[in-house]
Amino acid sequence: MKNYLLILLAVFVINFTGCTTKIKYELEGVTNTTVEQKKVPLFVDRENPDVFQIHLDIEQGKIYDLKRITLVLSENSQAEFLNSVNSEWSAALPQDTLTTNFSQTHVLSNNTIVIEGDATFTNGSHSLAFQFQVKNDAVLRQRFSVEKAILTLGKNRLAIEVEQPFAFRPAKVVRAAGQDNCDTYRIPGLITTGKGTLIAVYDNRYNNSKDLQEDIDIGMSRSTDGGQTWEPMKVIMDMGEWGGLPQELNGIGDPSVLYDPVNHTIWVAAVWMHGFDKNQMGWWASKPGISPEKTGQFMLVKSTDDGLTWSEPINITEQIKDPAWQYLLQGPGKGITLTDGTLVFPAQFKAELGEKAIDGGPYTPHSTIIYSKDGGETWSIGTGAKTNTTEAQVVELSDGSLMLNMRDDRNRKDKSETNGRAIAITKDLGKTWEIHPSSNSALQEPNCMASLIASKQELNGETKQVLFFSNPNNTNQRTNMTIKASLDEGMTWPEAYQLELNETGGYGYSCMTMVDENTVGILYEGVKELYFQSIPVTEIIRQ
Repeated sequence: MKNYLLILLAVFVINFTGCTTKIKYELEGVTNTTVEQKKVPLFVDRENPDVFQIHLDIEQGKIYDLKRITLVLSENSQAEFLNSVNSEWSAALPQDTLTTNFSQTHVLSNNTIVIEGDATFTNGSHSLAFQFQVKNDAVLRQRFSVEKAILTLGKNRLAIEVEQPFAFRPAKVVRAAGQDNCDTYRIPGLITTGKGTLIAVYDNRYNNSKDLQEDIDIGMSRSTDGGQTWEPMKVIMDMGEWGGLPQELNGIGDPSVLYDPVNHTIWVAAVWMHGFDKNQMGWWASKPGISPEKTGQFMLVKSTDDGLTWSEPINITEQIKDPAWQYLLQGPGKGITLTDGTLVFPAQFKAELGEKAIDGGPYTPHSTIIYSKDGGETWSIGTGAKTNTTEAQVVELSDGSLMLNMRDDRNRKDKSETNGRAIAITKDLGKTWEIHPSSNSALQEPNCMASLIASKQELNGETKQVLFFSNPNNTNQRTNMTIKASLDEGMTWPEAYQLELNETGGYGYSCMTMVDENTVGILYEGVKELYFQSIPVTEIIRQ
């Protein structure tokens, strides 16, 4: 048994073409009415199936004719970015199971989505699953949420409230798995240049998802319209067949990107692995020393024309690596330029110092920073901020000190809710460090890379330094990608200033930038691919 219904989207908040029947919240014979919503973005150029569902049971002896479904949108919803809505009705009936497809091709309203047709609900369980399709030119800052579903069942109108409506937002797939003959895209970095151009960098992992050693290059995508569209990818770091060895033994990865507004220069740092067994991981295979044959190399490239062209790779390993260290590499993610023009990249090294390595290895990892006070001509390195910390991000606080927000490998073993991101402060460019009061308590993590940026914001007539943080907001798995805001420079991160973007799992790395003074842009990992979303600050900091 199949029926096909046409979905139309009304111009009005609710206009039932003259219908005056009273809305009911309970209807005889209709039980277990629920709404299920997936907390996920709506991807441009992709199907977004079953993101919103209505479930209800019909008791024995009752028959209702479904004539209309109305999705009432929350105040200030912006549904213009929707192209169409498709819905599938499935029913588990005593005698059989049926599936009926509803379809429509026209979106007219910001306030209600009205689905008209004809179907019969008899005793059994019924589900209506909606698929929202997004316009190719969807405005990424827009969003809508559904606060109520109204079913017109014959002469009755049954309302089902949505608890905690989720704001559905469009998202761009900046790099898709398999695109340009590349198996996996990972490790996002993102900055905004002085011209407002977005520069995204990432690993091109050609053969699989494996970390170095492998055939990996650094790719770059560029957007001049705030992330609405992205230019074709360019490879900006590729060590080729250096030393006569194949590409898979000359991989370069884990990028970190920085913009220098003084010299209008973009810098990208990455680690190059040369000649190590491709079946090994650089994290373990790299050895003490300086030369490429012995240890991972700290490499830079730069662009002085807003990302259009890039320099050849620059090797600064000898400047900053202690030969006794087993490994030295960047953030990844992004670096910053300080108020005085100093360039700072987050970094990490492995050394036989301090407490034993959590991972059981002989070399203990430490987060730190590298910096240049002469526009990138020469570079220096700080000391370790805390043992058993790795991937970090750095911001400058209002007093000029630097905050280092670190992945803490202790979380590999301890999954308690109070063991989260490690935080340290330096006032002397990493010569000395002080553990911050919020360390390992304020920001939970599943042991993953995260993003941290600082921005001046006008709040209630006052200019405040605001920190934005993003990561998988979960202690056990890389799910629930969330942006959080702190108005007290990282001491607290109130729940009122937290916005979940995507509940589904992925590789979990993210990087943020201020697209403009009022908008946060975030590039984050799904599974083998990278997503971009653009979020108004007012939707993170709700006053």
